[in-house]
Amino acid sequence: MKVAITGGTGFVGRHLAERLDDVVQVSRRAGLDLADVDALATAFARCDAVVHCAGINREIGDQTFQRVHVQGTRNVVEAARLAGVKRIVMVSFLRARPNCGSGYHESKWEAEELIRASGIEHTIVKSGMIYGAGDHMVDHVTKAVRTLPVFGTVGFRERTARPVPVEDAVDVLIAALEGRIPDPTIALMGVDEITLGEALRRIARVAGRRPAFVPLPVWTIKALGHLTEWTMVVPLVARAQARMLAEGVSEPLPFAPEPPEDIRPARPFDDARIRAALPEGRFGPDDLRIVRWWRRVRAA
Repeated sequence: MKVAITGGTGFVGRHLAERLDDVVQVSRRAGLDLADVDALATAFARCDAVVHCAGINREIGDQTFQRVHVQGTRNVVEAARLAGVKRIVMVSFLRARPNCGSGYHESKWEAEELIRASGIEHTIVKSGMIYGAGDHMVDHVTKAVRTLPVFGTVGFRERTARPVPVEDAVDVLIAALEGRIPDPTIALMGVDEITLGEALRRIARVAGRRPAFVPLPVWTIKALGHLTEWTMVVPLVARAQARMLAEGVSEPLPFAPEPPEDIRPARPFDDARIRAALPEGRFGPDDLRIVRWWRRVRAA
Protein backbone atom coordinates (compact mmCIF):
# COMPACT_ATOMS: atom_id res chain seq x y z
CA MET A 1 0.00 0.00 0.00
CA LYS A 2 1.33 3.42 -0.97
CA VAL A 3 0.38 6.13 1.53
CA ALA A 4 0.74 9.92 1.48
CA ILE A 5 1.01 11.65 4.87
CA THR A 6 0.29 15.35 5.22
CA GLY A 7 2.26 16.79 8.09
CA GLY A 8 4.60 13.92 7.34
CA THR A 9 7.58 15.46 9.14
CA GLY A 10 5.55 16.39 12.24
CA PHE A 11 5.31 14.39 15.44
CA VAL A 12 2.61 11.84 14.57
CA GLY A 13 3.30 11.87 10.82
CA ARG A 14 6.99 11.11 11.31
CA HIS A 15 6.31 8.17 13.62
CA LEU A 16 3.70 6.80 11.21
CA ALA A 17 6.08 7.13 8.23
CA GLU A 18 8.67 5.03 10.06
CA ARG A 19 6.19 2.15 10.24
CA LEU A 20 5.14 2.15 6.58
CA ASP A 21 7.04 0.80 3.58
CA ASP A 22 5.89 3.06 0.74
CA VAL A 23 5.35 6.63 1.91
CA VAL A 24 5.08 10.12 0.44
CA GLN A 25 5.70 12.72 3.16
CA VAL A 26 3.85 15.96 2.43
CA SER A 27 4.99 18.97 4.45
CA ARG A 28 6.19 22.53 4.12
CA ARG A 29 9.67 21.30 5.00
CA ALA A 30 9.48 18.97 2.02
CA GLY A 31 8.44 21.89 -0.21
CA LEU A 32 4.77 20.87 -0.48
CA ASP A 33 2.11 23.30 0.72
CA LEU A 34 -1.52 22.45 1.47
CA ALA A 35 -2.49 25.57 -0.50
CA ASP A 36 -1.41 24.03 -3.84
CA VAL A 37 -4.03 21.53 -5.02
CA ASP A 38 -2.11 20.58 -8.16
CA ALA A 39 1.09 19.87 -6.22
CA LEU A 40 -0.89 17.81 -3.71
CA ALA A 41 -2.56 15.82 -6.50
CA THR A 42 0.86 15.11 -8.00
CA ALA A 43 2.15 13.96 -4.60
CA PHE A 44 -0.93 11.75 -4.11
CA ALA A 45 -0.58 10.12 -7.55
CA ARG A 46 -0.65 6.31 -7.33
CA CYS A 47 -1.31 6.51 -3.57
CA ASP A 48 -3.94 4.17 -2.17
CA ALA A 49 -4.62 6.34 0.86
CA VAL A 50 -3.87 9.68 2.48
CA VAL A 51 -3.33 10.19 6.20
CA HIS A 52 -4.10 13.83 6.93
CA CYS A 53 -2.03 14.76 10.00
CA ALA A 54 -1.23 18.38 9.13
CA GLY A 55 -2.31 20.95 11.68
CA ILE A 56 -1.21 23.83 13.89
CA ASN A 57 -1.90 24.68 17.53
CA ARG A 58 -1.34 28.44 17.16
CA GLU A 59 -1.72 31.00 14.40
CA ILE A 60 1.35 32.77 13.00
CA GLY A 61 1.01 35.21 10.10
CA ASP A 62 -0.89 33.63 7.22
CA GLN A 63 -0.82 30.22 8.92
CA THR A 64 -4.28 30.56 10.45
CA PHE A 65 -6.62 27.84 11.66
CA GLN A 66 -8.97 28.58 8.77
CA ARG A 67 -6.21 28.41 6.18
CA VAL A 68 -4.45 25.30 7.51
CA HIS A 69 -7.26 23.24 9.00
CA VAL A 70 -10.23 24.19 6.84
CA GLN A 71 -8.89 25.31 3.45
CA GLY A 72 -5.99 22.87 3.75
CA THR A 73 -8.39 19.97 4.30
CA ARG A 74 -10.60 21.16 1.45
CA ASN A 75 -7.53 21.08 -0.81
CA VAL A 76 -6.49 17.65 0.43
CA VAL A 77 -9.95 16.28 -0.40
CA GLU A 78 -9.90 17.85 -3.89
CA ALA A 79 -6.39 16.58 -4.58
CA ALA A 80 -7.36 13.10 -3.38
CA ARG A 81 -10.28 13.09 -5.82
CA LEU A 82 -8.03 14.18 -8.68
CA ALA A 83 -5.48 11.50 -7.83
CA GLY A 84 -8.05 8.73 -7.41
CA VAL A 85 -7.22 8.12 -3.73
CA LYS A 86 -9.56 5.52 -2.24
CA ARG A 87 -9.29 6.28 1.50
CA ILE A 88 -8.55 9.23 3.78
CA VAL A 89 -7.60 8.89 7.43
CA MET A 90 -7.72 12.20 9.30
CA VAL A 91 -6.16 13.00 12.66
CA SER A 92 -8.41 15.42 14.53
CA PHE A 93 -8.78 16.43 18.19
CA LEU A 94 -10.82 14.53 20.78
CA ARG A 95 -13.05 17.52 21.63
CA ALA A 96 -13.19 19.30 18.26
CA ARG A 97 -16.72 20.65 17.89
CA PRO A 98 -18.67 23.65 16.57
CA ASN A 99 -19.74 26.83 18.34
CA CYS A 100 -17.48 26.47 21.38
CA GLY A 101 -15.53 29.74 21.15
CA SER A 102 -12.17 28.19 20.24
CA GLY A 103 -10.81 28.74 16.73
CA TYR A 104 -8.75 25.58 17.03
CA HIS A 105 -11.62 23.31 18.06
CA GLU A 106 -14.08 24.82 15.58
CA SER A 107 -11.70 24.68 12.60
CA LYS A 108 -10.83 21.06 13.34
CA TRP A 109 -14.56 20.28 13.37
CA GLU A 110 -15.04 22.06 10.04
CA ALA A 111 -12.22 19.93 8.65
CA GLU A 112 -13.92 16.77 9.94
CA GLU A 113 -17.15 17.78 8.21
CA LEU A 114 -15.30 18.26 4.91
CA ILE A 115 -13.94 14.72 5.19
CA ARG A 116 -17.40 13.34 6.01
CA ALA A 117 -18.91 15.08 2.98
CA SER A 118 -16.08 14.05 0.63
CA GLY A 119 -17.65 10.88 -0.71
CA ILE A 120 -14.31 9.13 -0.11
CA GLU A 121 -14.05 6.24 2.32
CA HIS A 122 -12.61 7.65 5.51
CA THR A 123 -11.80 7.29 9.18
CA ILE A 124 -11.64 10.37 11.40
CA VAL A 125 -9.46 9.73 14.44
CA LYS A 126 -10.36 12.18 17.21
CA SER A 127 -7.20 11.88 19.26
CA GLY A 128 -6.51 12.86 22.82
CA MET A 129 -3.10 13.66 24.33
CA ILE A 130 -0.48 11.76 22.29
CA TYR A 131 3.02 11.54 23.77
CA GLY A 132 6.40 10.14 22.75
CA ALA A 133 9.81 11.23 21.50
CA GLY A 134 9.46 14.68 19.92
CA ASP A 135 6.02 15.46 21.37
CA HIS A 136 4.88 18.69 23.01
CA MET A 137 3.63 17.35 26.33
CA VAL A 138 6.59 15.44 27.78
CA ASP A 139 9.09 17.66 25.95
CA HIS A 140 7.74 20.96 27.27
CA VAL A 141 6.96 19.79 30.79
CA THR A 142 10.46 18.30 31.13
CA LYS A 143 12.23 21.42 29.90
CA ALA A 144 10.03 23.60 32.10
CA VAL A 145 10.70 21.66 35.32
CA ARG A 146 14.41 21.65 34.51
CA THR A 147 14.28 25.44 34.12
CA LEU A 148 11.83 26.65 36.76
CA PRO A 149 11.54 25.86 40.49
CA VAL A 150 7.74 26.32 40.41
CA PHE A 151 5.25 24.85 37.96
CA GLY A 152 1.60 25.86 37.62
CA THR A 153 -1.22 23.35 37.24
CA VAL A 154 -4.52 24.21 35.57
CA GLY A 155 -7.39 25.24 37.80
CA PHE A 156 -8.38 24.30 41.33
CA ARG A 157 -10.54 21.34 40.23
CA GLU A 158 -8.49 18.53 38.79
CA ARG A 159 -9.15 17.63 35.17
CA THR A 160 -8.18 14.28 33.71
CA ALA A 161 -6.45 12.98 30.61
CA ARG A 162 -5.91 9.59 29.00
CA PRO A 163 -2.41 9.91 27.50
CA VAL A 164 -1.83 7.89 24.33
CA PRO A 165 1.65 6.52 23.52
CA VAL A 166 2.52 7.45 19.95
CA GLU A 167 3.12 3.75 19.22
CA ASP A 168 -0.51 3.02 20.06
CA ALA A 169 -1.69 5.99 18.00
CA VAL A 170 0.24 4.68 15.00
CA ASP A 171 -1.25 1.19 15.49
CA VAL A 172 -4.74 2.71 15.29
CA LEU A 173 -3.89 4.77 12.19
CA ILE A 174 -2.53 1.68 10.43
CA ALA A 175 -5.68 -0.26 11.35
CA ALA A 176 -7.73 2.60 9.85
CA LEU A 177 -5.63 2.49 6.68
CA GLU A 178 -6.23 -1.23 6.40
CA GLY A 179 -10.00 -0.85 6.82
CA ARG A 180 -10.09 -2.69 10.16
CA ILE A 181 -12.08 0.03 11.95
CA PRO A 182 -15.80 -0.09 11.09
CA ASP A 183 -16.82 3.32 12.46
CA PRO A 184 -16.15 6.41 10.31
CA THR A 185 -15.30 8.50 13.40
CA ILE A 186 -13.53 7.16 16.48
CA ALA A 187 -12.09 8.50 19.75
CA LEU A 188 -8.43 7.71 20.44
CA MET A 189 -7.62 7.65 24.17
CA GLY A 190 -5.06 5.86 26.30
CA VAL A 191 -5.73 3.02 28.70
CA ASP A 192 -4.91 5.05 31.86
CA GLU A 193 -7.07 7.94 33.05
CA ILE A 194 -5.14 10.21 35.41
CA THR A 195 -5.40 13.78 36.61
CA LEU A 196 -3.37 16.35 34.73
CA GLY A 197 -1.56 17.17 37.96
CA GLU A 198 -0.49 13.54 38.38
CA ALA A 199 0.70 13.43 34.75
CA LEU A 200 2.88 16.49 35.38
CA ARG A 201 4.27 15.03 38.59
CA ARG A 202 5.15 11.72 36.93
CA ILE A 203 6.99 13.48 34.13
CA ALA A 204 8.87 15.69 36.59
CA ARG A 205 9.83 12.71 38.77
CA VAL A 206 11.13 10.69 35.82
CA ALA A 207 13.06 13.76 34.68
CA GLY A 208 14.69 13.91 38.13
CA ARG A 209 13.02 17.12 39.28
CA ARG A 210 10.64 17.95 42.12
CA PRO A 211 9.38 21.51 41.56
CA ALA A 212 6.67 23.09 43.66
CA PHE A 213 3.34 22.60 41.89
CA VAL A 214 0.90 25.47 42.34
CA PRO A 215 -2.73 25.38 41.13
CA LEU A 216 -3.51 28.45 39.03
CA PRO A 217 -6.83 29.87 37.79
CA VAL A 218 -7.65 28.94 34.21
CA TRP A 219 -7.43 32.58 33.12
CA THR A 220 -3.76 32.72 34.15
CA ILE A 221 -2.96 29.69 31.97
CA LYS A 222 -4.74 31.36 29.05
CA ALA A 223 -2.75 34.54 29.70
CA LEU A 224 0.43 32.47 29.75
CA GLY A 225 -0.63 31.05 26.39
CA HIS A 226 -0.90 34.57 24.94
CA LEU A 227 2.51 35.48 26.36
CA THR A 228 4.40 32.37 25.26
CA GLU A 229 2.85 32.39 21.78
CA TRP A 230 4.30 35.88 21.30
CA THR A 231 7.67 35.24 22.92
CA MET A 232 8.67 31.61 22.28
CA VAL A 233 9.58 29.78 19.06
CA VAL A 234 7.51 26.85 20.29
CA PRO A 235 5.28 28.13 23.11
CA LEU A 236 5.36 26.51 26.52
CA VAL A 237 1.57 26.40 26.20
CA ALA A 238 -0.52 27.72 23.32
CA ARG A 239 -3.96 29.25 23.88
CA ALA A 240 -5.61 26.27 22.22
CA GLN A 241 -3.70 23.94 24.53
CA ALA A 242 -4.76 26.00 27.55
CA ARG A 243 -8.38 25.43 26.49
CA MET A 244 -7.71 21.70 26.17
CA LEU A 245 -6.18 21.52 29.64
CA ALA A 246 -9.02 23.54 31.17
CA GLU A 247 -11.58 21.05 29.79
CA GLY A 248 -9.61 17.86 30.35
CA VAL A 249 -8.67 15.38 27.64
CA SER A 250 -10.42 12.16 28.60
CA GLU A 251 -13.85 12.28 26.94
CA PRO A 252 -14.76 12.89 23.30
CA LEU A 253 -17.14 15.69 22.48
CA PRO A 254 -19.38 15.06 20.66
CA PHE A 255 -19.44 11.36 21.47
CA ALA A 256 -17.45 9.02 19.28
CA PRO A 257 -16.83 5.31 19.94
CA GLU A 258 -13.41 3.92 20.71
CA PRO A 259 -11.77 1.50 18.25
CA PRO A 260 -12.50 -2.23 18.54
CA GLU A 261 -10.95 -3.76 21.67
CA ASP A 262 -8.17 -5.57 19.80
CA ILE A 263 -7.07 -2.26 18.22
CA ARG A 264 -7.54 0.36 20.97
CA PRO A 265 -4.49 1.56 22.97
CA ALA A 266 -3.26 -0.78 25.70
CA ARG A 267 0.20 0.51 26.70
CA PRO A 268 0.26 2.25 30.11
CA PHE A 269 1.48 5.77 30.88
CA ASP A 270 4.47 4.44 32.82
CA ASP A 271 7.98 5.52 33.71
CA ALA A 272 9.63 3.59 30.88
CA ARG A 273 7.56 5.30 28.17
CA ILE A 274 7.94 8.70 29.78
CA ARG A 275 11.71 8.17 30.01
CA ALA A 276 11.87 7.23 26.32
CA ALA A 277 10.21 10.55 25.45
CA LEU A 278 12.42 12.80 27.60
CA PRO A 279 14.24 15.51 25.63
CA GLU A 280 17.73 16.83 26.22
CA GLY A 281 18.34 20.16 27.93
CA ARG A 282 16.07 22.87 29.24
CA PHE A 283 14.56 26.14 28.01
CA GLY A 284 17.12 28.83 27.14
CA PRO A 285 17.64 31.96 25.03
CA ASP A 286 17.39 30.00 21.77
CA ASP A 287 13.74 29.27 22.60
CA LEU A 288 12.87 32.98 22.44
CA ARG A 289 11.63 34.44 19.16
CA ILE A 290 13.37 37.77 19.71
CA VAL A 291 16.75 36.05 20.17
CA ARG A 292 16.31 34.09 16.94
CA TRP A 293 15.26 37.28 15.16
CA TRP A 294 18.24 39.25 16.48
CA ARG A 295 20.69 36.56 15.43
CA ARG A 296 19.23 36.54 11.90
CA VAL A 297 19.55 40.34 11.77
CA ARG A 298 23.18 40.20 12.88
CA ALA A 299 23.98 37.43 10.42
CA ALA A 300 22.48 39.48 7.58
